[in-house]
Amino acid sequence: MEIYCDTHGDSGVSAFEVGTDFIIVRFTKGGTYLYNYFTTGSYHVNNMIRLARLGNGLNGYINLNAKYTYARKIA
Repeated sequence: MEIYCDTHGDSGVSAFEVGTDFIIVRFTKGGTYLYNYFTTGSYHVNNMIRLARLGNGLNGYINLNAKYTYARKIA
């Protein structure tokens, strides 16, 4: 997994991994979740990938748009 940059130092995300149609997000307080095109939707997954690479806004985006639409909890 790639370390989440967290440009503002206040994120609940610690790491992420990107695939062709998914993103896996690890949260600082525990839990690693898979979000994919099928369950979460390509629009949200692509926005999450963009924010993950920017290192800003991913946790907030997930809380507002995709909090309960993960495909599965990995850990």
